[in-house]
Amino acid sequence: MNANTSAKANSPFSQDFYQSIKNELFNDILPYWEAHARDTRSGKEGFFGAIDNENNPDQQIERSIVMTSRFLWTYSAVARLTHDARYLPMADFAYQTITQKYWDRENGGVYWSVLPDGSPKVSKKQIYGEAFCCYGLSEYAAAVKELREEGEVSPLLQPASQSSATPSNGGQAPRSAPLSEEAANLALDLFNLLETHALDPEAGGYVEARARDWSQTNDMILSPKDMNCPKSMNTNLHVMEAYTNLYRTLPVVFPDAKAIRAEVGDSLADLVRITVDKILQPNAHLGMFFDMNWNLLAEEISYGHDIEASWLLWEAACELEDEELKSEIRDTVIRVAQVALDEGFDHENGCMENFLLPPNRRDRTRVWWNQAESINGFYNAWEMTGESKYSDAVIKNWKWIQDYQIDKKGGEWWNAVAPDGTPLLNEDKGGNWKTSYHNGRTCIELLRRSETL
Repeated sequence: MNANTSAKANSPFSQDFYQSIKNELFNDILPYWEAHARDTRSGKEGFFGAIDNENNPDQQIERSIVMTSRFLWTYSAVARLTHDARYLPMADFAYQTITQKYWDRENGGVYWSVLPDGSPKVSKKQIYGEAFCCYGLSEYAAAVKELREEGEVSPLLQPASQSSATPSNGGQAPRSAPLSEEAANLALDLFNLLETHALDPEAGGYVEARARDWSQTNDMILSPKDMNCPKSMNTNLHVMEAYTNLYRTLPVVFPDAKAIRAEVGDSLADLVRITVDKILQPNAHLGMFFDMNWNLLAEEISYGHDIEASWLLWEAACELEDEELKSEIRDTVIRVAQVALDEGFDHENGCMENFLLPPNRRDRTRVWWNQAESINGFYNAWEMTGESKYSDAVIKNWKWIQDYQIDKKGGEWWNAVAPDGTPLLNEDKGGNWKTSYHNGRTCIELLRRSETL
């Protein structure tokens, strides 16, 4: 009996625990975003770029490809999890928004952000955003294939033969393939663009950004909170996540596409090794900002990214079914989770802290996505080892979330909470960075892994 089977056979998680996860996903997270996220005004279709803590949208602010792709992924993933096509209209809305507002018909790929009318706001190719779009498109393609008849299209969407999306290889004719194949081909377009223009063939990994036409640019910065540098942990982590999902879903849509799937798999395995060999530091924390040769440019530690990376690395190796790679990284994955538990987890209150900034300044803000990824990472570590310290952390963290992170009156989760449990209302409830993705994925992962749906 392996550790995973043994852990599940002696599970410390009650049916009430899993029921509370299910309730949060289906009775809070999903209906909240369906009610508040969409801008359905004629000519402005898309998702609001900001929603305040009274659930009022900012109708004028720009909208990001990251936000839109995260909605696409979440509702596609829930539809697949439940085998229920009722969740697809939200994904359809996101897909239509991407193909009509974000897709760069001249150069391929997607804009980083657009104005409410769909005109580009930031047109550069931020690789983080391209990766999230690939992630969402691949999940949507699989959902459409599994849950709709071949070629059936939602009433929200134009027929595939009239789609506004065009291939990135310069062809101008719209695709006439079934919708699932159209979406999967767009995901593959993005994969090919990243391999051609963003991959560093010498030092490995992927650069931060390219210009609109995929040429080099000095404007690499991801957000005002980040460093303008050539490479980052965050971008490479989410390229890995996207490639894992693309590798997993390609056989659903294209069962015979073994050659391109092998290409995706090779790139994914390379990136797993780059993450372990170059991004992960000797102290078992992930470095955040790098030059082209993977020299570290800053010393801060992000506990949320550490625990998120631990389970995404293991997910990638497991999807590849590469026993040699799994053997290479298994101890490393567990060590990263252990150090995150030892150094970043507030055991007394049951929540993950935010950053450790040099020289020794700790940011103890309880940010929503840190809590969500803490649940995922420690649950994964428990499955791998069967050790109760990880399951205890999951249970404690879920109690914190229920007691303090969830907005019981207005719905969804507070963006950020002070160490005493007080919501920090200077952070928006939702928008360009905060969507249904992190906390929705936590619920999806636990329900999928536990098979308790």
